Amino acid sequence: MPSLENRQFIEIEKPIKELADELKEIKQRAEKNPKVDYAPTISQLENNILEKRKEVTQHLTSWQKVQLSRHPDRPYTLKYIDKMCSNFVEIHGDRGVKDDKAMVGGFAQLEGETVMIIGQQKGINTKMRQLRNFGMANPEGYRKALRLMKLAEKFNKPIITLIDTPGAYPGLEAEERGQGEAIARNIYEMIRLKVPVICVIIGEGASGGALGIGVGDKVLMLENTWYTVISPESCSSILWRSWEKKEVAAEQLKLTPEYMKEFGLVDEIVNEPAGGAHWDYIEAAHLLKKQLIPLLQELKQMSPEERIHNRIEKYGKMGFWNE
Repeated sequence: MPSLENRQFIEIEKPIKELADELKEIKQRAEKNPKVDYAPTISQLENNILEKRKEVTQHLTSWQKVQLSRHPDRPYTLKYIDKMCSNFVEIHGDRGVKDDKAMVGGFAQLEGETVMIIGQQKGINTKMRQLRNFGMANPEGYRKALRLMKLAEKFNKPIITLIDTPGAYPGLEAEERGQGEAIARNIYEMIRLKVPVICVIIGEGASGGALGIGVGDKVLMLENTWYTVISPESCSSILWRSWEKKEVAAEQLKLTPEYMKEFGLVDEIVNEPAGGAHWDYIEAAHLLKKQLIPLLQELKQMSPEERIHNRIEKYGKMGFWNE
């Protein structure tokens, strides 16, 4: 993870940035004046930064959670795989068009158990973000994901999906190759998979792009993430013809983990390190892994027929309506 000096700070982290700048200045003084003991001051500032990290994320608005989920230093799918799993073997291609770099997946070992792990990857710098298409998969990405799920089913291995996308790629070429059909096919097939399926929203969970790998026995959300049919900016532009109402849209969409759990759309909320997952990749992965292991064991005790029945029941009950 980036050192404190190399970190990027978003608007809500300004109080932390001020303390970080002060800490940097004190450390520079300590290097220039080795005879002066700056250790107590440095220690105090580090403690203050930790406290401020906890403080800034205590009472976040919905829009601030959206901002935090998009933090440039936030860990993406490959980082979680690296920190949670061992022996990851990435599998490429949809056997039809090409290998979509926005969707990654392969077999890995999680606490000694082989699992198929699939997720969207945004890219860690400008060049990689362009290569990964900012985590927006084309139809071949969803078809690759389905191919990997069917492979896992063939070898009776559990599936874990990590969701982090601003949406499926909306380009003309994606529509020409059947974007809607690819996502719909995944939803249909995931309901019927015989192996355990756990879906985790680790960042942005937007629209059909998230649903394309988002149907499972259990759905988890990290605490600083969001999950809804449309981004706040797009919602604002449709309803008010402007992005200026994005904060209002975020509140009205009720997209935070607390609302999602209340509505029965997700099953559990996963804690993050103080200040957000971008502050400690190892701890973020550990906290997620700690919830995945018992869930996998619980789901493995069920028969395939029972898992499929429960999945159909679970998704059939979702939503509110009046007659």
